[in-house]
Amino acid sequence: MRQFFKYVLATLTGLVLFALVGVVLLIGFIVAAASTDKDVTVADNSVLELKLDKPVAERGFENPLSAFAGGENTVGLDELKAAIRRAKKDDDIKGIFLNLEMVQGGMATLEEIRHELTDFKKGGKFVVSYTDAQSEKSYYLASVADKLYLNPQGTLEFNGLSSETMYYKNLFDKLGVQAQIFRVGSFKSAVEPFFRTNMSDSARLQTSSFLNSMNDAMLAEVAKARKIAPARLRVISDSMLVHNADDAKRLGLVTDLGYYDQATDYIKGKLGVEKDEKLSLITLSDYLKGDDKDDNTSGNRIAVVYADGDIVMGRGGNESIGSTRFAEAIRKARLDKKVKAVVLRVNSPGGSSLASDIIYREVMLTRKVKPVIASMSDVAASGGYFIAMGCDTIVAHPTTITGSIGVFGVLPNIAPFLSDKLGITTDRVTTGKFSDFPTVTRALTPFEQQQFQQEVNRIYADFTTKAAAGRKMPVERLRRLASGRVWSGVEAKQRGLVDVLGSFDDALRIAARRANLKEGDYRIQKLPRQKTFAENLFSSFNEEARLRLVKSEMGPLYPMFEQYQKLSQMKGVQMRAPFVLDVQ
Repeated sequence: MRQFFKYVLATLTGLVLFALVGVVLLIGFIVAAASTDKDVTVADNSVLELKLDKPVAERGFENPLSAFAGGENTVGLDELKAAIRRAKKDDDIKGIFLNLEMVQGGMATLEEIRHELTDFKKGGKFVVSYTDAQSEKSYYLASVADKLYLNPQGTLEFNGLSSETMYYKNLFDKLGVQAQIFRVGSFKSAVEPFFRTNMSDSARLQTSSFLNSMNDAMLAEVAKARKIAPARLRVISDSMLVHNADDAKRLGLVTDLGYYDQATDYIKGKLGVEKDEKLSLITLSDYLKGDDKDDNTSGNRIAVVYADGDIVMGRGGNESIGSTRFAEAIRKARLDKKVKAVVLRVNSPGGSSLASDIIYREVMLTRKVKPVIASMSDVAASGGYFIAMGCDTIVAHPTTITGSIGVFGVLPNIAPFLSDKLGITTDRVTTGKFSDFPTVTRALTPFEQQQFQQEVNRIYADFTTKAAAGRKMPVERLRRLASGRVWSGVEAKQRGLVDVLGSFDDALRIAARRANLKEGDYRIQKLPRQKTFAENLFSSFNEEARLRLVKSEMGPLYPMFEQYQKLSQMKGVQMRAPFVLDVQ
């Protein structure tokens, strides 16, 4: 008995010590985070350095464990734009230094940043860019700079855009998994990876069309900034005339070949700083901690609802659009008398048809009592288009990927895989003929397939009917533009699927005008509410540890695992753009 109590006491002591260590570590995390949140003083004659080495999202996410566990943070487009605007008015900031490599953001996102940098230069301040090796996207952003430095041994990619899709039919055949496909629209290519080994003609047609439209828009902006004719840029790109840094300089794509120290020496010269003196560079993260008080005391609000990610049922997470959470956010904006207008900022390839309809309903109810303007970002396709189509006005970037008005359902039959590969068989007892419908452990009967397809057809008819009403066009005409086809923003504007080509700020101005609000007579209210530091801290522990383990084990296969995860989370009929649309 004495030994028993001895072991019990030792166990309790260990648990208490473990808890104390946990508390100490938690306090350390909080103290460390608090210490990094102190205001940063900007020295006179400073330059704002933008590396953009993190993914750029509509709203930033600061992982509480990033400093200790190496987790990934994101840069918020809203914060980035606000910082550039603040720097334009900040007498201590003389210019911006773009220190770029692989920029992680969509084309519309980069458009927003480019326009902000262009406006920054109008204040009489300079923008200098430097890179060792530049991707197509980072060059598109850097091309706005006054001086473009490229490492003499570096490279610049300037050969056009491409989009690559992975196909899983052969894998499914080897595993013994049968993908049972239900869709409407010959262009609804989101399901093609499950039953084809390559692109269909319709998928190739639409991808070629919107890629070329996006490329034209990009070349036009580069041509304007670098003062090179668009036709000449197209020849350089299509002929792949840029092989090295010397080619880039000779063809006028960059202004100077030089190393990092030479780029900073140039900036020192602009500032009147001696070469042996230290250049005062302030990072974006530090600048965001600075004092940026909003003196606007207006009681009016324009609510901006940021819908970024896949559309899912429930509350969702930081990287998804949960139907419950976003319906609540829009409802809150509708019922708040201080909110005079709503801007729905959409960056989504779609997702659950039911979740999309729940959010759409709240948009329609809000539209009855106050202006609701849609602002499309990189992607607002399928379900992303669905939640936007009820707005009074739809604003899209020229390079936005939108449309994809179509519906699909995928139900795998894994019975051959279980039986032939794993030696597992199944049996069942039901109270009715269709009690186990739908199931993944047997093939659907012809009758069940018919029922599934009828439901997909019904949802498609509902989608196109509502879209036609929102666009004020006959259903027959709308359906000729639908069938799951993806369009660029330019193409969508030409066909009446969007109203205005412009930026988020254009959408904001339209919302203010519709609400009879003058510039400066309103403040922005961002929805839905983001988690606090403490909430993020506690929710990050287990998830961060799990992701780090999976990433380390899977290595380069992790992106495919991510795709599998998204597939496994699809429940019910889906409104989704081409499954993986990676434009490079």
